[in-house]
Amino acid sequence: MANAIYPGSFDPITYGHIDIIRRASKAVDRLVIGVLNNTSKTPLFSSEERVEFIREAVKDIPNVAVEAFSGLSVDFAKAMDASIIVRGLRAVTDFEYELQLSQTNRKIAPEIDTVFYTTSLQYAYLSSSIVKEVALFDGDISEFVPEFLVSKIKDKIHQKK
Repeated sequence: MANAIYPGSFDPITYGHIDIIRRASKAVDRLVIGVLNNTSKTPLFSSEERVEFIREAVKDIPNVAVEAFSGLSVDFAKAMDASIIVRGLRAVTDFEYELQLSQTNRKIAPEIDTVFYTTSLQYAYLSSSIVKEVALFDGDISEFVPEFLVSKIKDKIHQKK
């Protein structure tokens, strides 16, 4: 077995992300969720908040850790002693971008492989962007994110209006 990372912005974490985390955690010794602090984006939640939310959402999975990072995913993988990068695929449109990214990562760090998990059908439509948009218009997001996050997302969106 090996160590893996699952990098992303997770702004906010959704049931689709949690599905990938649960499945990937069974295939590795240790899975580190890497919360990307992307300076080119303006996230709804700070990286500290996102780390806290993910820790709460996956607290029942013993071999999962959560860390914030910035920079290249391959550098984060090396820092976490991981030989695998986990990525989720929802649709064919994700594949083209993810393939290009994985090939670039492989060129930079040939010792690190990317493993793709296709999202379970019940979450194939789901993204953090959709969650935020539904919440913006006061829609019900309880089927998209853990219950403890529903009010936090809606409160934060309405603060930023």
